[in-house]
Amino acid sequence: MTSSPENVKITVVGDGVVGKTCLLISYTKNEFPEEYVPTVFEHYGQDITVDGVVYNMTLWDTAGQEDYERLRPLAYPNTKCFLVCFAVDDTSSSYDNVSVKWVPEVRHHNPHTPILLVATKIDLREDPSLRCFSTQDGKKLKRKVRAQGYAECSAKTREGLDDVFIEAIRIYKKTKIKPRQVSCVLL
Repeated sequence: MTSSPENVKITVVGDGVVGKTCLLISYTKNEFPEEYVPTVFEHYGQDITVDGVVYNMTLWDTAGQEDYERLRPLAYPNTKCFLVCFAVDDTSSSYDNVSVKWVPEVRHHNPHTPILLVATKIDLREDPSLRCFSTQDGKKLKRKVRAQGYAECSAKTREGLDDVFIEAIRIYKKTKIKPRQVSCVLL
């Protein structure tokens, strides 16, 4: 008898235009959206097998724009892992906002939920006209914000895309709070 897959909610946050929606659509539907449409809330379902175990992921896409700051935390309850995203080609705000906005926000609402820092749009590193953040920059930021992991991907080329979600599940499994054994002593 096989057991049903464990449900795992993963919530994706980061500035607008860092590629959160593209990451999720490319991963779940194997297509790359060419037009930018701001997201308020959207979710996707996807099964994944990690280390021989099947998980049913619910992937929550959130709005990065300030207009939705009061609504966004409504997506946070029951999240098992946060993907905090920045774009490698955005040499200022999305990288800096990881430490000044996104990590503080998710830790305020979900202090014990693990964080996977995700660098998006890595295909743009091939463009010599762009100054992009390096893998070392990403790892440095991971240490600074004390994220449990770091991954890089391109939704456009799908490079590293599967690894993002495999790593998110592994981080969740590693940090999963195990129920404590309760013992009773009668005196």
